[in-house]
Amino acid sequence: MSTPVNNVPAVAAIEIKDLQAWYGESHILHGVEISVKKGEVVTLLGRNGSGRTTTLRAIMGLVGTRKGSIKVHGTESINMRTHNIAHLGLGYCPEERGIFSSLSCEENLLLPPRLKGRSEGMSIEEIYAMFPNLAERRNSQGTRLSGGEQQMLAVGRILRTGADILLLDEISEGLAPVIVQALAGMIRALRAKGYTIVMVEQNFRFAAPLADRFYVMEHGTIVERFDAKQLEEKLPVLNELLGV
Repeated sequence: MSTPVNNVPAVAAIEIKDLQAWYGESHILHGVEISVKKGEVVTLLGRNGSGRTTTLRAIMGLVGTRKGSIKVHGTESINMRTHNIAHLGLGYCPEERGIFSSLSCEENLLLPPRLKGRSEGMSIEEIYAMFPNLAERRNSQGTRLSGGEQQMLAVGRILRTGADILLLDEISEGLAPVIVQALAGMIRALRAKGYTIVMVEQNFRFAAPLADRFYVMEHGTIVERFDAKQLEEKLPVLNELLGV
């Protein structure tokens, strides 16, 4: 649960209870329960097909059917449409990134509108300061950027909108170690600024030093949950579940 302030529990950034989700007739999520405090980095671990990406998509309303409860900053969103969910302060970075090939790097950054009722979001200058590679490639076609630069662009585009909760799906996958380290630095910097981050990660070594808490998924359910301080004692269980 969230930490009480003056004996009043703080509202969680995301509170998921008994989440069920379907693609067509395929029942994918079975009673998922996750709580994410404001300013936390939480990682969803699990093998491919365990339901991690579907959980992020369900939070955004991008699955066929959802049942249960998903509260974002205390607002129930289970029956909302995706564009309304985004206005609660959520930004989703899918594994495929969604960079527009016909636009330059800077045009991709300028494309998304600001979310009404949210903060102003980061300026272009602040994003370039965080991602110097993008400043150097600002006039390059979006899909001519390297994989790591495209990943930075996808995250930077969200930061401009004013979203304060980031849902990041496999952002380190297939990238060079130097880029992975740059992305780790980005996550630390965003956490220091007060952003809430939920990551789906296959790369355990990338996620382990970054996350405050971990959830492990298997067959569409949460099978383990623990804090960063418990990580070492949980390694035997993680090795069995994930093969780390």
